[in-house]
Amino acid sequence: MKLSVIIPVYNEIESIRTILKRVQEQNLAHEIIVVDDGSKDGTRDILKEMDGKDGVRVILHERNQGKGAAVRTGMAAAQGDVLLIQDADLEYDPRDYPTLLRPIREGVADVVYGSRFLGGSRRVTMFWHMVANQMLTFMTNILYDTILTDMETGYKVFRREVLNGMTLRANSFDFEPEFTAKILKRNFRIFETPITFNPRDYSQGKKIKLRDAFEAVWTLLKYRFVE
Repeated sequence: MKLSVIIPVYNEIESIRTILKRVQEQNLAHEIIVVDDGSKDGTRDILKEMDGKDGVRVILHERNQGKGAAVRTGMAAAQGDVLLIQDADLEYDPRDYPTLLRPIREGVADVVYGSRFLGGSRRVTMFWHMVANQMLTFMTNILYDTILTDMETGYKVFRREVLNGMTLRANSFDFEPEFTAKILKRNFRIFETPITFNPRDYSQGKKIKLRDAFEAVWTLLKYRFVE
């Protein structure tokens, strides 16, 4: 099983070296595809130095298009049998890779979500952000008749075949609800596993905003009835 780790990046000069080192330390990735989404803080200069070394492949967007666009670029370039999405901001810990990959390795899942709400270790902060996540997950469960605990998680792992025949259009943080809606409608086998979560706050550069929650609501409603 060849694992492609896809890392969308935008202005992460403080964390990009660290996250790449942590991914490489797991010795599980066949390739690490980093898609820089028009960074302006010097991140691109670091990535140019690392491109082609230790399994890292860098793709540069000339302008900022959004996380979803960066993820879609990474998925199109990935050559692995299994794809894993890894945020660059150090909120998610690559030491959870073995747990995330186990259901796929054992043949019981097509998709695995790393849940922040299944009892794993996490930093205690940002109550209203947690409430928004849980409300969006609750809405997902109602609309798609499922029992997810964390629809918006950044840790999504899936077999390459999951993407066959699937058109993804999201350019921003609406990638999470669009991808979730489409895999649920296709009845793929989805597992959730607990993960460690160390969220940063807005003073530390967190990018998702309230408007993204409203966009997620619209996305969930839209794809419940259309493709």
